[in-house]
Amino acid sequence: MKFIEKYNHKKNIRYNSFKFALTEAYRRGLKTLVETGCARGKIKFLFFSKKNWKDGMSTMIFSDYVKYVNGSLTTCDIELRNINNAKKFVKENSEFVNFVVDDSLNFLRSFKKKIDFLYLDSLDGQYNEASTHQLEEIKIAKDKLSRNSLILLDDKGSKTNLSIDFMLNNNFKIINETEEQVLLSYQ
Repeated sequence: MKFIEKYNHKKNIRYNSFKFALTEAYRRGLKTLVETGCARGKIKFLFFSKKNWKDGMSTMIFSDYVKYVNGSLTTCDIELRNINNAKKFVKENSEFVNFVVDDSLNFLRSFKKKIDFLYLDSLDGQYNEASTHQLEEIKIAKDKLSRNSLILLDDKGSKTNLSIDFMLNNNFKIINETEEQVLLSYQ
């Protein structure tokens, strides 16, 4: 999984967490990834989007992973502009990525496949309802998770408090934790 090394950027504060999570996903043979909240980058000169390493660029990393394992990534974002930026970032892996413009709760309700790896990063943590929203996401997705699946929660503290309590009371176990993210395994 040498592809992951290209994401070891000095501004990518989530790099070690992503590396741990995807190494574990590979060890478990996980191939169906779902992401709520895609890598949106940042706008430069009104027209051009560029990578935003402080956000971790999750969609790029996940698209490289699913290409490596011949899997699939479905990423959902409520903003079409974010989806269009993410498409630019992953154009060489586009055959492995499905893009959905929708609210993450609607998307997760309608998702029909089993989920091996779930990344919850929709609704930025500065919004009051972010914790409740993430809790609703995991409640909806719980029955869609495959055995031995992994769930990576982003923005630890600002939106993970309710979801972590719920998950620990429902057969999930924390297997890695950083200042920004929490990785849980579903038993």
